[in-house]
Amino acid sequence: MTSSRTFPRDFLFGAATAAYQIEGAAHEDGRTDSIWDTFSRVPGAVINADNGDVACDHYHRYRDDVALMRELGLQTYRFSTSWARVQPDGGAFNPLGLDFYSRLVDELIEANIKPWLTLYHWDLPQTLEDQGGWANRDTAERFRDYALGVHDALGDRVDIWTTLNEPWCSSFLSYTAGAHAPGRQSTEAGLAAGHHLLLAHGLTVDALRQRDPNLNLGITLNLTVAKPVDPTHPGDVDAARRIDGQFNRFFLDPIFRGEYPADVLDDVAELGLDAVIRDGDLAQIMQPIDALGVNYYHGELVSDRPAQHPLPGEAPTTRVIRSPFPAADGVFHHPQGLPLTAMDWEVQPAGLTELLQRVDREYTGALATSLYVTENGAAYDDVVTDDGRVADLDRTDFLTAHLGAVLDAIDSGVDVKGYFYWSLLDNYEWAWGYAKRFGIVRVDYRTQQRTVKDSGHAYAAIIRNRSLVPMLTE
Repeated sequence: MTSSRTFPRDFLFGAATAAYQIEGAAHEDGRTDSIWDTFSRVPGAVINADNGDVACDHYHRYRDDVALMRELGLQTYRFSTSWARVQPDGGAFNPLGLDFYSRLVDELIEANIKPWLTLYHWDLPQTLEDQGGWANRDTAERFRDYALGVHDALGDRVDIWTTLNEPWCSSFLSYTAGAHAPGRQSTEAGLAAGHHLLLAHGLTVDALRQRDPNLNLGITLNLTVAKPVDPTHPGDVDAARRIDGQFNRFFLDPIFRGEYPADVLDDVAELGLDAVIRDGDLAQIMQPIDALGVNYYHGELVSDRPAQHPLPGEAPTTRVIRSPFPAADGVFHHPQGLPLTAMDWEVQPAGLTELLQRVDREYTGALATSLYVTENGAAYDDVVTDDGRVADLDRTDFLTAHLGAVLDAIDSGVDVKGYFYWSLLDNYEWAWGYAKRFGIVRVDYRTQQRTVKDSGHAYAAIIRNRSLVPMLTE
């Protein structure tokens, strides 16, 4: 048997959620529509026409959910505030909405769980979308004002603030691909949204830093490891470059270097990004941050040629990466022969180690910016046994393998400070509705009963022992 591996003393173990995915109470206490409320009503946009009107009913059950977190031993909890609840229609601040988050924070502190607040997890007020959304520069300044209002209410108790979650999704996937809210399909709008999200981040970090220099401020990015099928084939190498450019460097380079990558600018030279960028924007975006959150689910093996052996159920010619980013047109994803999750995502823990090493080496290490894995998880088709148990061995294996990958990065010298499993609860999984379950806690959407899965018990044991012990479950 392999010996146990110990985590650093200051390493934080947590779990993550997002407001629209769990809260429900969509039209209670002054909350108005976000873009996801609107998008979920578009025929065909979401599987089974599911919506977040009730979701996990966390708005009414947050005390019980915090008690579950304490039972699991979580040290920190990453949640998002709903802009549409805090500032309905993007207008006046809503005392009832702010009070909900104030009560949640108090409950977390009482349970000795550190609140980790994300200001934006994709729920733009629909009224602001009607005024142009993230393609409108004004939204960046509106976001800064929203952030300051949240800080006024919670800043005395919350000291870790993340501006944005996965701006790649809320720009390219949402404004160009049309796969996420608001469902627009404009390359130009997606590029503008990407820049304005980064500008919103920079404006907010600057404003919060002035408000309280002691805050821990950062951003969370979904990053990937893109590799060419054949490193000697120029087309494959360029395909990997393009994927790396749109997922990773489009966001990392402005934040840490104050510039967009030259090759990415060349890729989109005719699409109007230059007209969106104003003097001083990149300096504003490059505000020093304390923490970078890395969200990782799988890597990419890519080519400019179709795969001969595609993923199950798909013809070779259909595995083009359906990128919302124009430079990635004609990039094909090739399976690597790895196990698959219920999302048909490959399980590639070694990619997480490589990604953390690369980000530390090229971006955060020299600046002493702390690294956290702020999302990592897997959907599987859970089966509930007659006695109510969820024996999700695949998810337990996924969890332990990726925590092992984090330890591999730490052992190589990368200062990774914490890990958040995605997600605490089964929840509304965006365009997949309730069809995919990522949680370490099962939610019966009919009764709202919570059941800790075997993976949750395994995670609790890891946290309790502060070590990765083989054969945690039987």
